[in-house]
Amino acid sequence: MKIKVTIIILLITSLTFAQKTKKGKPATIAPKEIFIPELLAKMTLEEKIGQLNLPTSGDITTGQANSSNIAKKIEEGKVGGLFNIKSVQKIKEVQKIAVEKSRLKIPLIFGMDVIHGYETVFPIPLGLSCSWDMPLIQQTARIAANEATADGINWTFSPMVDLSRDPRWGRVSEGSGEDTFLGSEIAKAMVNGYQNNNLKANNSMLACVKHFALYGAPEGGRDYNTVDMSHIRMYNEYFPPYKAAIDAGVGSVMASFNEVDGIPATGNKWLMTDVLRNQWKFGGFVVTDYTGISEMTDHGMGDLQNSSSLALKAGIDMDMVSEGFLSTLKKSYEEGKISMTDIDKAVTRILEAKYDLGLFENPYKNCDIELAKKVIFSKESRDFARKVAAESMVLLKNDNNILPLKKSGTIALFGPLFDNKANMPGTWSVAANFDKPITILEGLKSTVGNSVNILSARGCNFLSTAAEEKININPHNPKSYVRDNRTDEELIAEALEVAKKSDVLVAVLGEGAEMSGECSSRTSIELPIVQKRLLNELLKTGKPVVLVLFTGRPLVLVEESQKVSTILNVWFPGSEAGLAISDVLFGDVNPSGKLTATWPRNVGQIPIYYNHKNTGRPLANTEGKFEKFRSNYLDVRNEPLYPFGFGLSYTSFAYSNLTASSSQIKANEKLIVSVDVTNTGNFDGKEVVQLYIRDLVGSVTRPVKELKGFKKIFLKKGEKQTVVFELSIEDLKFYNADLKHAAEAGEFEVFVGTNSDTTDKIKFNLVD
Repeated sequence: MKIKVTIIILLITSLTFAQKTKKGKPATIAPKEIFIPELLAKMTLEEKIGQLNLPTSGDITTGQANSSNIAKKIEEGKVGGLFNIKSVQKIKEVQKIAVEKSRLKIPLIFGMDVIHGYETVFPIPLGLSCSWDMPLIQQTARIAANEATADGINWTFSPMVDLSRDPRWGRVSEGSGEDTFLGSEIAKAMVNGYQNNNLKANNSMLACVKHFALYGAPEGGRDYNTVDMSHIRMYNEYFPPYKAAIDAGVGSVMASFNEVDGIPATGNKWLMTDVLRNQWKFGGFVVTDYTGISEMTDHGMGDLQNSSSLALKAGIDMDMVSEGFLSTLKKSYEEGKISMTDIDKAVTRILEAKYDLGLFENPYKNCDIELAKKVIFSKESRDFARKVAAESMVLLKNDNNILPLKKSGTIALFGPLFDNKANMPGTWSVAANFDKPITILEGLKSTVGNSVNILSARGCNFLSTAAEEKININPHNPKSYVRDNRTDEELIAEALEVAKKSDVLVAVLGEGAEMSGECSSRTSIELPIVQKRLLNELLKTGKPVVLVLFTGRPLVLVEESQKVSTILNVWFPGSEAGLAISDVLFGDVNPSGKLTATWPRNVGQIPIYYNHKNTGRPLANTEGKFEKFRSNYLDVRNEPLYPFGFGLSYTSFAYSNLTASSSQIKANEKLIVSVDVTNTGNFDGKEVVQLYIRDLVGSVTRPVKELKGFKKIFLKKGEKQTVVFELSIEDLKFYNADLKHAAEAGEFEVFVGTNSDTTDKIKFNLVD
């Protein structure tokens, strides 16, 4: 009797859902464990396969959704979601087709590359990571979710947590640098910011951790290239940020383009099922990257049908753009190559995600035009973006204390970036309005008004004529960058005339927005020759020169670091770039950013990273001198130009009294480490206090240092603070040769200081 009653209730619920969603009002539906199996039982094979299909929005425009090429497929139940469709109006029109015209009225999920903000754009992720401020980073994701959901988006393809130690790879700009521990902390912060522990909330969106796995370690630094590494390195160094996102409850995972153990990640069952689901207990769904399934053919995994069945059986749930699932899974099922169980597992995960988002209750929950007008690009969000951008900037050099600049006299701006709106947000600013970012010229004029006379001259283009013919500086908004067709000599001559009239020269140089990011690998990561020439000519004037550096990756900056007294790295700061840069240049904000990726002296040192292993013949001296039969180069010292964790301030900090609570601990005990930090300079400022450990003896070789803690503190000038860290057995664990996560008894060193080069240390023992 109870079974019959349940069936009747479910039938009524289904009718109620269909009726109420037509009016755009929330429906009352059964619990997930009842609703999803009941819906699955009603679906045809074609409708099930349709839920696994994620095409791009294509030709959809407002008012024409019903006549678009994709509309018929949605009506036939052949689409599970769409991505990179923007605006409430468009999304509402398309969703209406799904919930009013398709047989089962299953809503679509709408995704977008909301990578570092929506219309309010924050610094690129690599820059954002240099803030070392987890609450701040989490809030950027929260604001991005507020804006994107107000515009109808409910799924973001972020965070990208691929650890990378090769700045030739363009997508280093999208990650959090080279460190496992810091990358894991940022992964958690971003997931919590997007999802906010409540996916049904109108302002929460489903996060998607990517790219699983190892995408940041391609051979030669060339995008999409082969990745090959040992399992012990995977588990100890590259896997933890992905797992941190899983542990934080991320709702979806994106497969990477590269192969793992000789099998493309998209078809790798060990990766997608054994590791992700069985070991890590991930319960969400897995989506491919753009055309990831069809690309397996070029990898050598067979035709589209074979690649599609391989992907499904490996654990892929949704096919982005390839339409391999849509066009081949029915045939593979009929031929016995896949089972209905394989299909049902994937469909269930997609439906569960939609349920968790509340889309079955209200498929239009994010479609509120008035809310979008109020929330998107609000003054409050832009003010926060200004703060974030300033916190992310890294002062690399400030000899003679040229910075902060005085709010008087004449300042001249030079270079292709000082008045270039479209390049302020940086790569992967998909939703940005490129007419809105504030340039440096605008920022300085806004903040200093008439107190400073500001002059300007371009001085050079991004690249030489030949190079710019090969590289599209900003393909997302090509009209915004217009090459100056005067000769290099004419541009420099004009710049030098302006320099004569100025007190301080600010050279705004570096990469264009699309010189880093996807498919933007470079073998030469120095400043372009035309920019170097302008900088050298400005230096010859003898006037103070400040280099404001835009970049999406660590650069080879040896020549500039030797010649230029002041270098401020601003990454790509986002919507409020000009205001934030002005804040730092004039000292309204004291820079506190710290590098999260090592900067090499030349490309020959790459890959270069602080937490490397020792060889049996390590270099003994600390002065960079060559030693025969030691692990070093003939032509360059081993040390990087700028180490991991490095960043200057307008003030100075002194560390003293490094102590530990004990000289030995047991597995159930904790070690308390403390250090005194004093602001010894003339400005109030923030400092990132960093703690590293070294396991001196292990069953497998261990890194020379590993970050295990950090705290960002604020000190007024003259103020001292005792900073306390707590180390537990979990901080001492690593994956051994058997891939077991365990700590081993023995001697450890603890380092605390201002960057990874710190030598101030104490020792303790872990005892059985």
